[in-house]
Amino acid sequence: MSDSADGAAEQQETEAEQGPPPKDPLKSFRGIMAGALIMEAITVGLAVPVVAQLGGGVTSAQGWLTIAVAVAHLAACGLLRFDWIRLVILGLQLVLIGFFVSLVAIGVIGVLFLGVWLYLFWLRHDVAKRMAAGTLPSQQTS
Repeated sequence: MSDSADGAAEQQETEAEQGPPPKDPLKSFRGIMAGALIMEAITVGLAVPVVAQLGGGVTSAQGWLTIAVAVAHLAACGLLRFDWIRLVILGLQLVLIGFFVSLVAIGVIGVLFLGVWLYLFWLRHDVAKRMAAGTLPSQQTS
């Protein structure tokens, strides 16, 4: 029994010497993406009264598609760990931009959030490039 206790003590000493594992900035970036998706879902959800007033009504194809896009944004929050979700997010933006044909107000929401997502994806690319080069502040040793 003392052998297993000695082994556990040695393992704790080695872990203490190594320190905590390095932080992964791309992992925390998923939280930023989730926040942006939730804000966009709220914004699209708040556009439902606009569809009711200016569009064909909530029970029309426009209304159902608006609600479906808002729900799809919320569902995308749970899939952020996959690489292909970025294409899905851009696809959702294209669906919103497609509303320009029938309801310009929702198309404008799509254009605004497309700008937000392109900026976020550019930031993610920049952080990944700097992480690969080892120039992030969290990678620097004191």
